[in-house]
Amino acid sequence: MIEVKNVIKSFDGKTVLHDVSCKFDTGKTNLIIGQSGSGKTVLMKSIVGLVRPDSGHILFDGRDRLTMSTKQIKELRKEIGMLFQGSALFDSETVMSNVMFPLVMFSDMSQAEMVDRANFCLERVNLKGQGHKYPSELSGGMQKRVAIARAIALNPKYLFCDEPNSGLDPKTSILIDELLSDITHEYNITTIINTHDMNSVLGIGENIVFLNKGHVDWVGNKDQIYRSENESLIDFVFATDLFRKVRDYLVDRSK
Repeated sequence: MIEVKNVIKSFDGKTVLHDVSCKFDTGKTNLIIGQSGSGKTVLMKSIVGLVRPDSGHILFDGRDRLTMSTKQIKELRKEIGMLFQGSALFDSETVMSNVMFPLVMFSDMSQAEMVDRANFCLERVNLKGQGHKYPSELSGGMQKRVAIARAIALNPKYLFCDEPNSGLDPKTSILIDELLSDITHEYNITTIINTHDMNSVLGIGENIVFLNKGHVDWVGNKDQIYRSENESLIDFVFATDLFRKVRDYLVDRSK
């Protein structure tokens, strides 16, 4: 579990996160949602360590990252997997080399052990036998799966995903969502996903934190969204006519 307690963050005198407190459960897909400028990216970066909050606490299973020594932070880094918005693969390296990168950087494995682990991770994301290819030879969805394989290479306890469906078609996005959900449950990972994809929210949102102007405005799951009376949340999630009609239909059926 990751706990955020009373986190405040400002830039140039403007407060972006206002006393934010929330929890992200182990073994669940935890989603951070909100409009552009709501603070969700700053919150994600604060948890990961790319941004340092002005005050507050960020606890990784009870360990406060903000009070850790350099050595402790380095050890924590080994427990974290990252899936970046643009996949962030090394174009000049093969798929195998990309997946092995965190193993080379943070593990004591032998070359043979790293190859075995990379092959296992590629097989887990349904890319068996693709290790010899280069990213440019793969589709956007396949590149994203390579990035997921790299993110789980170190068998992380915590997995952070920044807009994992960015640039993907709806069908591929669903496949990525299902893969992230399966991996989260299979390996009991604390997964945090920063997303604006409402299909993801309504499909795999087991624990959802809705930020509104830097405040935690609502917390719940995908089923509770339909019954929520939070107008800001409803306007954000059900912005399109299709989503709003689905919500209205489900609400009417529940009466």
